[in-house]
Amino acid sequence: MRLRHKAGVQFDPATYFSPAAQDRRRRQHLPAADSTDFPVRPDFVRQITALADSVTLVSRWFNAVACRATPQQAARLRQLPGVLSVESWDAQPLAVASQSGTAERGTMTITADDRQLARRQTASLGGAAFQQAGLSGQGLRIAIFDVGFQGAAQHPAFQRLLSEKRVVATHDFVRNRPDVYVSGTHGTEVLSCIAGQLPDGTPLGLAPQAEFLLARTERLNREIYAEEEAWLAAAEWADRNGADIINSSLGYTDRRYFPEQMNGRTSLVVRAAELAVRKGILVVNAAGNDGEDPDWHSIGTPADADSVLTVGGLDPDTYLHIDFSSYGPSAARRIKPNVIAFGTVLAAAPGGYVRTQGTSFSSPLMAGFAACAWQQNRNLTVMQLFEQLQQCADLYPYFDYAHGYGLPRAAAFLRPLPPSGPRQSVDFIRQDSVLAVLIRPEAAVIPAQVLPLYSDSATTVSSVTKKANVPAVGREELAPALNKSTPKPDSSPPLMPLVRPGYLYWHVAGPRGVLRTYEVREVSQRAVLQIPLRTLQPGDTVRVCYRGITQSYSVQ
Repeated sequence: MRLRHKAGVQFDPATYFSPAAQDRRRRQHLPAADSTDFPVRPDFVRQITALADSVTLVSRWFNAVACRATPQQAARLRQLPGVLSVESWDAQPLAVASQSGTAERGTMTITADDRQLARRQTASLGGAAFQQAGLSGQGLRIAIFDVGFQGAAQHPAFQRLLSEKRVVATHDFVRNRPDVYVSGTHGTEVLSCIAGQLPDGTPLGLAPQAEFLLARTERLNREIYAEEEAWLAAAEWADRNGADIINSSLGYTDRRYFPEQMNGRTSLVVRAAELAVRKGILVVNAAGNDGEDPDWHSIGTPADADSVLTVGGLDPDTYLHIDFSSYGPSAARRIKPNVIAFGTVLAAAPGGYVRTQGTSFSSPLMAGFAACAWQQNRNLTVMQLFEQLQQCADLYPYFDYAHGYGLPRAAAFLRPLPPSGPRQSVDFIRQDSVLAVLIRPEAAVIPAQVLPLYSDSATTVSSVTKKANVPAVGREELAPALNKSTPKPDSSPPLMPLVRPGYLYWHVAGPRGVLRTYEVREVSQRAVLQIPLRTLQPGDTVRVCYRGITQSYSVQ
């Protein structure tokens, strides 16, 4: 129920908001408070409570109340003088995500392959550059919204985090109590991808020195909209307690919405996320795990919000989109995902450590990156940070709906530099009925070989990750461990070189910037691409990204 006004309500921001919340607003030149921060009129809440079965949410941000009520009670609620509108939601239970196995338990046996993955998941983002700059999230406060954090309070991966009392506050919005160390382990795995470490000190995430707010907002078999109410309540709580970043490894899709409603305006949770950003909080959200779902392969909500940093999954083996990662764009044709990070990680779980998959783990890797980036310049506004996080990605300004702007790089964020090597890497040649793209001779040198003008084949590539049943985002703990190898002795081999393969990325964008097609090619010859002119229209733009250089061709 939306209420009419907040007339006569008294509010003191200095006593309501934590010092950290007040500091965040001052740094970003935001007002100490606005009308959305004022409390709901208590007399309106009392009137609703008297008529409804129970009140489940009172929201300052939306000046709204959620409750359980029969149709007859709803009709009476509409007549209350303080009620502006009433929206009814069916109380359907949320279906359990498809399960291909039981919940994973960790092991303290860490193989050489496991250790290699742990090191690569942060090294791929340039974690060493942040470490050398002394950036590990100090002074940043990250809120994590998840299913539960079972085992986190005793796990050795968080020993330093807990001993230094950097878990500032916790709240279970499902049962309305402080204890979040119950129920699912998904939140434990997510937390470890920001602040966990292996027994030898190897970090699993990029911001081990950050402070944390842990919120339980989900449980299985819960009414489908109750989780969004909990997300909203957690966002208001995180704002009050000084969160700089919200990591939401959650998403809502087909049991409550249609794909065309993923437009950044429809869902309750996307409106809550947008308002959190307006209050100076960076919202980082997983793209989703529906990339192989024939009925719903696109992003969910709140990942559809324009101002939410949506993170897709990257295959650690190919450095391409991982099969299950949901695709963009949003229904409003916004660029989604915005960036990508590893979709297969080593994470902490009760009993030890486990390999697991899902964009749920790409998101916290990026949240840790954002914490280090913001630590480097605390005077950035949230949207300035958002833009710089996109700009430091390795494909920028090229983008597509599988990879977004690519994989962010710490060195590029800290010291933006022009591309190394040739200023142009390809030539566009219009001949006969095709637009040909030729790699320039000076850009045609790759390790151990010089590309010929032509070879036997030029291959279109896609993710080669093994097909796997990865449950919906937020439920990945139900999936079995993937790509397990024969255990090798627990050792610390040299880090494998993190050289991204020399792919060529290209797309065709219409006059409004919406992509009509995009593709990745494995380069084996200089004559890498031929586009039939009949497939292009006046006003189209062909963009090609090769070796970090993006070039464009405008179709006349």
